[in-house]
Amino acid sequence: MALKNELKNLLQKYNLKLNKLLGQNFLIDHTVLEKIIGAADLSKKDTVLEVGPGLGILTEELAKRAGEVIAVEKDKKMAEIVRNVLNDKKVRNVEIIEGDILKFSIFNFQFSNKSQIPNSKLKTYKIVANIPYCLTSRLIRKFLESENPPAQIVLMVQKEVAQRICAKPPEMSLLAVSVQFYAEPKIISFVSKKSFWPRPKVDSAIIKITPRNLPPLQRGIEGDLKTITKILPNPPLPKEGTEHFFRIVHAGFSHPRKQLINNLNSDLKIDRAKIAAALKKIGLASEQRAETLSVNDWKKLTEFLTNIIDLRCR
Repeated sequence: MALKNELKNLLQKYNLKLNKLLGQNFLIDHTVLEKIIGAADLSKKDTVLEVGPGLGILTEELAKRAGEVIAVEKDKKMAEIVRNVLNDKKVRNVEIIEGDILKFSIFNFQFSNKSQIPNSKLKTYKIVANIPYCLTSRLIRKFLESENPPAQIVLMVQKEVAQRICAKPPEMSLLAVSVQFYAEPKIISFVSKKSFWPRPKVDSAIIKITPRNLPPLQRGIEGDLKTITKILPNPPLPKEGTEHFFRIVHAGFSHPRKQLINNLNSDLKIDRAKIAAALKKIGLASEQRAETLSVNDWKKLTEFLTNIIDLRCR
């Protein structure tokens, strides 16, 4: 209730009306706030990138535990207000950036305020945010595929989306494959809609996404996939396989109710007999559907299909 009253007072003070299009639902449950902070495992050595700081409730808590916080806010008026709020509370290790996070360049970002981390640049950082649900998949993809991916991502997202991201066969989706290809996702806690004000229509979840210790596939290991598979449970593909992997995965999920062999045949124009042979070699049946394959199955399938057919011009 204390957080809710604080938010109402700030809205009244600044004569601010909430923008539903920007997904402005504020967290008012301090227990949930602590779970988000705990999942991020912060120290004064950390730089945190926050998306959509709103009125600074989470931002202030992040600033207490991290060395520095960079908060990107799309709403111009909200950005101005949160600056004032944090200044009034004498929070000095936060920089508010006004702009669209999907257009924000993180590479070699320089923290311009007086930093607690000497010679700080945004090279090693964590993302912690309560984001608008419409941003979830695009934001995760942007940062996991970037040249400078975060060390950790902790997000409040829609419950059903969190479950889809963390799904396992036979309930995989294109979103699950795309995230699990780069990282290990884990649901930390489910959060009731009652924990927000104004109250949204759906429940939420705190999700922790840990990028793999090895670089993403664009900067990954070159070499024989069979050899790497013996060492790693979910190995990266050679750099050349990036485009092929996602082209094959997209084709596989193009018609969810159809068998995988039919989707690959119709979308990639690959001979059915060659697809069946590739599936058999990696221990999969011809009648399987895309949602029954693990990320490692897709990697093996990519290797076999690119060995028998040239996908570069498709």
